[in-house]
Amino acid sequence: MQSLFAWIDDIPLSRKKKNITRDFSDGLLVAEIVFHFFPKMVELHNYVSANSVNQKMNNWGTLNRKVLSKLDFQVPADIMRKIAECTSGIVEIFLFGLWQKIDHHLVKTRKVPQGYTPDRPYYNARSADKAQANANIGSKPNSQPDQTEYIVKNPVPLAQLELSGLDNQTRFILEEKEQALLASQETVQILQVKIRRLEHLLKLKDMRLQDMEQRMTRYDSISTVQSNPRH
Repeated sequence: MQSLFAWIDDIPLSRKKKNITRDFSDGLLVAEIVFHFFPKMVELHNYVSANSVNQKMNNWGTLNRKVLSKLDFQVPADIMRKIAECTSGIVEIFLFGLWQKIDHHLVKTRKVPQGYTPDRPYYNARSADKAQANANIGSKPNSQPDQTEYIVKNPVPLAQLELSGLDNQTRFILEEKEQALLASQETVQILQVKIRRLEHLLKLKDMRLQDMEQRMTRYDSISTVQSNPRH
């Protein structure tokens, strides 16, 4: 979970992030994440910021058909709807899967991720409950903050976000996926070492073949001269 948030923090997005469940519900930021790594894969003008579930589903339908399918990561309709309806804990699982697919596709295509803007907004690690508890001191009841929002004051990186808002089952699934992701990344690193080794061996083989061809050329030249002596 922490590494997922740190990964998202390193990607410049078009709007401030306040609540992960709602921020990614319309699919726009998801499109921007994929665009960050694979600009030619995403046409950002196809996606608009949306509040209605229907418009969000339109975004997700386009994203699923035109982008996620290229990453071999098509999302079932019921999952897209749950994300669009801001069902708690679903988008985190989706983002974990997206992270894996992007990582694998980067290795497969051997693309180098582009840099990111350092002055990026962060999710706040303090929940709305804590914000309301502080607001209750010397304030009127009607001035209390929205229970469903993460406050933006004193922002910190996503990697420090508390997990208390997630139920045990969702937290377990995320931790399990994080372990699987780490294991897959280790496997990828091992494969990269093997690939570099094979590339080195192929280079040596090419050099050896080139040397043999040069030797054969010289041998043919000598043979030609010897077979046609001057009279």
